[in-house]
Amino acid sequence: MTHVIRIRQLSKTYESGLQALRPMDLDIRRGEIFALLGPNGAGKTTLINMICGLVKISSGSVTVDGHDVVRDYRAARARIGLVPQEVATEMFETPWAAARFSRGLFGRPPDDAFIERVLRDLSLWTKARDRIQTLSGGMKRRVMIAKALAHEPGVLFLDEPTAGVDVELRREMWALVRRLRDSGVTIILTTHYIDEAEEMADRIGVINKGELILVEDKLRLMKKLGRKQLTVHLAEPLAAVPAALAPWNLSLDGNRAELRYSFDAHQEHTGIPSLLRRLDELGLNYRDLNTSQSTLEEIFVNLVNENGGARA
Repeated sequence: MTHVIRIRQLSKTYESGLQALRPMDLDIRRGEIFALLGPNGAGKTTLINMICGLVKISSGSVTVDGHDVVRDYRAARARIGLVPQEVATEMFETPWAAARFSRGLFGRPPDDAFIERVLRDLSLWTKARDRIQTLSGGMKRRVMIAKALAHEPGVLFLDEPTAGVDVELRREMWALVRRLRDSGVTIILTTHYIDEAEEMADRIGVINKGELILVEDKLRLMKKLGRKQLTVHLAEPLAAVPAALAPWNLSLDGNRAELRYSFDAHQEHTGIPSLLRRLDELGLNYRDLNTSQSTLEEIFVNLVNENGGARA
């Protein structure tokens, strides 16, 4: 698989001395959905803005489809569509006019049929001639996406694309992102909604305190770092975990009626058969057993905590 974005030793230090981004290397594959996760102030938006040419690079290099974002800015930027966190558009114009104007900014010839298709795909066609100020918050965010897609970019950056929109609209936008990916567009998104990354991403990068601490295929990440938990629903509550069960490092829930055991499901010996035998030997009866898999959110929180938490 070819790479559409190549980042080498990219860093950002402001005049104040604040190092917003530590030197990092990253390749984004053509046609993938790449989710960039991190707490507030981690450097996600700084990274995106540097790739898009909105923030000056302190050191390192970025190429988009083979074009250096500094030396060949126009060609690189023409291949990028950016949907920022904030709605930034002229409120008295219409979605139709906004999209046509954005297309012209990048030197693309007029193509009303394409603009209509974009607006229809975003469920904006019925509002195409309405003033943007009259639209709902979710519709305004869709207008921002229409503007970003108007010049037919091969790479689309979505910075917190569903912040502040309702659950139904979020799922509609997820479906739109998948359709874009299926059409060949590379998607890079930042999000605070871990379920969004878990639902859509092919690969995930975690950034914290300006440092890229992990890049991994989503499924491989969950397999590698995710753990399973066995919950034993006891017939009778326990005052404490018996000393004879110490080897399994069990915990009791608040009602003291559930024993919980975390284990790596991919190890050859999970310890579950011997645990259940030991429970029987101790005469500890249980009503039910169930297992649960670590979520991406739990993995993310653990990674960030291991690397010192969020920036103050």
